[in-house]
Parts: sequence; C-alpha cells; structure tokens
Amino acid sequence: MTDKMFDNNQVFMMGEVVSDFQFSHEVFGEGFYMVEIAVNRLSNYADYIPLMVSERLVDTTQDYTGELVRVVGQFRSYNRHDEKKNRLVLSVFVREWEFCEELEEGEKTNQIFLDGYVCKEPVYRKTPLGREIADVLLAVNRSYGKSDYIPCICWGRNARFASGFEVGNHVQILGRIQSREYVKRVNEEETERRIAYEVSVSKIDFLEDE
Repeated sequence: MTDKMFDNNQVFMMGEVVSDFQFSHEVFGEGFYMVEIAVNRLSNYADYIPLMVSERLVDTTQDYTGELVRVVGQFRSYNRHDEKKNRLVLSVFVREWEFCEELEEGEKTNQIFLDGYVCKEPVYRKTPLGREIADVLLAVNRSYGKSDYIPCICWGRNARFASGFEVGNHVQILGRIQSREYVKRVNEEETERRIAYEVSVSKIDFLEDE
C-alpha cells in the first residue's frame, strides 16, 4: 500500500463467485473482465458485488462459480451514457485475488475505507418507523486527476451527524458495500428491476483540512 491514492480507497472482501467472466474493456493490451461474487451478511441475506478483474490476475477463461475468493481493491465509478442520461456504474477494481478454502473465524468479509470530499448536499430523512437516514455522495481522488463518486448511506446517530455536512467537507468513512434492488419506471407502461450499490456506513469522521 505504498500508493497514496490506494490508501484513500481500500476494499477487503471475501465471497463466492456466482458468475462467469464477461469481457469489459482493454487498456494497453490488458483485458479487464467483470465477475460477480456473493458476500454474506450477518443475516441470511447476501450482497451481490460486481468485480472488475485483469486477465493478468486470474485465468478469466475458466469458470470459478462456487469458489471462495478473497479480494483487495478499490470501489470505483464511471459514468455510462444510458437512456439520454449519465448513469453512475460502480464496481470493485481488484488489485489482489486469492482463492481460499474457507472463511477464517472473525475474518471481515466486507469492509471498505474511504477518504474523500462531500460533493453533493447530504439528504436527511426519516423512515415511516422513525429511523434516521442520510445519503452522502463522496468524491474520492484517484491518480491522473480522476475521482470516484461513491454513494454512502448513514443511519441513526451517523445520519444526524452527516446531515450537517457541507459540500467540500473532508470526511473518512468505514463501512461495507451493499447491493440493493429497486424498480425503475422506464415509461408509463414499463418498469425494470435494477441493482444499486452503496456503502453502508458504520463509522464516519469529519477532518479539518489545514
């Protein structure tokens, strides 16, 4: 982790491969592929997380469905032009890939650390049952002047704290990546099911920049 740009966006994840590799794109002759893993929560629910993997890390011609893997990487975003709109697409860019036999006791299966800047006014609300929620969009700097835009969701005490943030505030977040299915209305007659990815925040700190 000598790369400073890696220090501000760190993902550690362990899960079961649930898809085959699909070609995504090529950069300077290096092919990148998408694959999905299922990561169990403490409940019986699993989050289905998309990974972007280089063909140099693993043999992408093989089918590893059912295999347990441990990955280290970054949560990255890019804008995809879709239906006359830009759509934010999120995935874990894998830097390390390791097959493993079983989950070690007490091992974290889904953890993310982000150090970035609030880039949109936080949205604070309450559920019908009175649970407090705040949505925070975080811009995390990457090399070559790029940034990743990561949607984060805070609950309870963290939501109240985050509701006071302003655009440009420097914050650090610890949490987990989760998937959430929702229904998108395409037009008056059509709807389609989509999956959103976000960081469920367990800890959030405000940093005073010098």
